[in-house]
Amino acid sequence: RTFAAGVPARWVVGDCIYGSEELRHWLEAQGRAYLFAVTSTHAIWEQGEQIGAADLMARHPELGWVRWSAGEGSQGPRRSDWAWMRLPYTPHARASAPSMAHWLLIRRSLSLPEEYAYYRVYGPETTSLPETTSLPELSAVAGQRWQIEVAFEGAKGEVGLDEYEVRLAQAWYRHITLALLAYAALVVARSTMAKKGA
Repeated sequence: RTFAAGVPARWVVGDCIYGSEELRHWLEAQGRAYLFAVTSTHAIWEQGEQIGAADLMARHPELGWVRWSAGEGSQGPRRSDWAWMRLPYTPHARASAPSMAHWLLIRRSLSLPEEYAYYRVYGPETTSLPETTSLPELSAVAGQRWQIEVAFEGAKGEVGLDEYEVRLAQAWYRHITLALLAYAALVVARSTMAKKGA
């Protein structure tokens, strides 16, 4: 419905629970770029076999790590080490869209270098075209997921997003919808006031 309404979005981003094969294939058929967090055991095909994301990373020690910030956090830039590798999948062909490709994106913690986060990515092919995908862009896109977490925490604290005692799905849906609408109104009002310098 969001796409049908013409809401502009270059990327669809989400946590592990959103990276289902069905959703990923639907987005690819629509020509939509996505970046979804996946688990370390997320299955990826390589050389005729399925292998987990962590095992695939270990199989490729030649990956080059680059230190980037995924955006500003409450304590300054959120820096991590990042690496990516192209996956051998054939993208959906769409005449109206740029050439697309699949990647595995990996984030390594600076404070705990044994901790990794993995992402399945589908986006514009890295070519000389104006619309391409780069490692710095992907780290910034991955960082946008934290904005969602910040928004949920804000909505819980300011409009009671998590303060419901309902037993029916319809009542839950109404509460969540109203709370998020109220929070959106607050965010827009704050932004408007900030632009006016108030």
